[in-house]
Amino acid sequence: MRTVHVKITRGRRIASVCIVLFFFAFFALDLVKIQIFEGEEYDAASTAVSERTATISAARGEIVDCNGSPLIYNSQGYTVIFDAAYFPASDEHSERNAIILSLIKLFEEKSLEWIDILPLVFDANGNIVYKDDSDSLIKEMKSADMLKLNEYATARNCFDALIDRFELQGYNPHEARKIASVRYGMMRIYFKIGTPYVFAENVPDETVSLIKENNGFYKGVDVRVDPVRNYTDGTLAPHILGRIGAIDAEEYAEKKSLGYKITDQIGKSGIEAAMEEYLKGKDGTETVYTDSEGNRTSVVTTAPVQGNNVVLTINAQLQKVTQDALAKALFDYAGSKGNMVENAGAAVVVDCRTGAILASATYPTYDISTYAENAAALNTAAGSPLWNRALLSTYATGSTMKPSVAIAALEEGAIREDTEIYCSGSYEYLGQHFKCEQDHDTRHVNVVNAIDESCNTFFYEVGKNIGIEKMNEYRILFGLGSKTGCELGEASGVLDSPEYRSSLGQTWLPGYTVQSAIGQAGNLFSPIQLANYCATIANGGTRYKTHFVKSVKSYDYSQTVFETKPEVVAETGISAETLDIVKRGMLKVGTTGYCAEYFRGLPVQVACKTGTSQEIRQIDGVSVKINNGFLIAFAPYDNPEIAIAAVGEGMTSGVFVAPVVRAVCDYYFGQSGNFEELSPENTFIP
Repeated sequence: MRTVHVKITRGRRIASVCIVLFFFAFFALDLVKIQIFEGEEYDAASTAVSERTATISAARGEIVDCNGSPLIYNSQGYTVIFDAAYFPASDEHSERNAIILSLIKLFEEKSLEWIDILPLVFDANGNIVYKDDSDSLIKEMKSADMLKLNEYATARNCFDALIDRFELQGYNPHEARKIASVRYGMMRIYFKIGTPYVFAENVPDETVSLIKENNGFYKGVDVRVDPVRNYTDGTLAPHILGRIGAIDAEEYAEKKSLGYKITDQIGKSGIEAAMEEYLKGKDGTETVYTDSEGNRTSVVTTAPVQGNNVVLTINAQLQKVTQDALAKALFDYAGSKGNMVENAGAAVVVDCRTGAILASATYPTYDISTYAENAAALNTAAGSPLWNRALLSTYATGSTMKPSVAIAALEEGAIREDTEIYCSGSYEYLGQHFKCEQDHDTRHVNVVNAIDESCNTFFYEVGKNIGIEKMNEYRILFGLGSKTGCELGEASGVLDSPEYRSSLGQTWLPGYTVQSAIGQAGNLFSPIQLANYCATIANGGTRYKTHFVKSVKSYDYSQTVFETKPEVVAETGISAETLDIVKRGMLKVGTTGYCAEYFRGLPVQVACKTGTSQEIRQIDGVSVKINNGFLIAFAPYDNPEIAIAAVGEGMTSGVFVAPVVRAVCDYYFGQSGNFEELSPENTFIP
């Protein structure tokens, strides 16, 4: 029994020693953690009189082209903020106003922008009025949460309310409006400790130094380092990339539950808006300690996480080629032929095999990197440069519709390849007279020659025989009159029909059927629809959903969040024989027909179809009839890779946008997929 007792006692001693050693080790490790790894935080806390938590803004994800070339990227810049912990109190109007006006004058002396979202401006007569295109901000300003004004309150009523609220009676109207803008902005975000007000972003070092040197006067005015949105080239695809801006009340109400703050920036248009959920990063936090002498120390408690990166299908260099070629074609036409309207047009390049959009150009255009300072002028500029014609404009597209009618007639057995129709130059239908403008080599025209020579009479007769229902059945297969499915806003267009006319309270007249067969009547389609229609013919009858986004990558590009796979919207079921007949007609247009001179010398054969249509437009208050020119094309003919649609407003024929197609094909196929940097001398600047 004694031996057993000794063994038990010794075991207890060993266990006790182990427990003591464990606790010593635990406290030692904790001490190392406190003193070494978290020493800065504990040291700051030990001497702090006060502490508070501040937000560290996360950078948005980058936007790059299909090859990874940056289109929108981040850098770091200084942001001037107001810190409520040190800024004059809300009832200290005189001191607040003096600081704000001094800052505004400093920035104006340096020709720097400060954040001004007040939807009130002075007109040419010096009267205060509502800012254009600011309905949501105006509504918010009048709301019960802000100025508590009636819905019918005038701009003057709002301005007077701001002057009274912020005690601005001693300032001239222009100074009062500027101060009121900042004060209203502070009020709008519920300016308080933990919610700083951003006065200006991306501020130069020199100005930051001046503010810091006068920190005795600029109480509560602080400077922090924030991510800054930058554009590699602000003129490249601005309608596609889009912009960011301050979140408005409606957006905040919708996204508050997702962690958005009233001070956040949010995508307002383009890819910035469409991919907002991926691009937005996750903000971090820092603890700010203030000691008894007013010195501040900050410690990062949660690091911010940059948003995901969006990889586009757009090829930056092809996009530039397309933009430049479009602008040049428009200006060349205006210089040689004259143009009744402002130079305007669009071009879209689609991958026939996937629906990926490789380029999308709109003219007139703008520089998105200077949008903020030029917004007012851009909103009223001739030609509406902010309008995305490639996706949102719809047109009567003329003879570009003839391939679809030919396909319908061939598939329905109404004609064969050798069917000939006599064209005398005029066509009579139910007492109405229609014309064919072409001077044919032979008056007996088959379908291939009818496409090549764009014979109206052939398609009048074919359209009459198959009827509007059959023509539209095939147009629907090609996606005409419906959205193509891309990530950005696009127009549906109009597929004219008896049902559509009835919805407008109109009657479908018999003549509309033969007019529809040549792309007239009331059909209205967008350039992106035309490009996808052409791609569907080219690839053998498969219609893909178009897309601008190739993939989304994690912030460090180490993981793929998702990748866009080609999505088939419709298998048209059109026979290879029918498509071959129609494509041979389009090949003749590009090799021996109207466009042949533009495509000579290219490394590939281009098949295409021109179109011209008329519209009535108001010019200087007068209704004027103008023409628009269209061209759809695909290449290479024998193994199609790309389809292109181009439109020139005010042009008398689609052949005048053929140089755009040539430039795209010359670059795309000449480079053999190796897209080099364009040299400056090859850039067209109108």
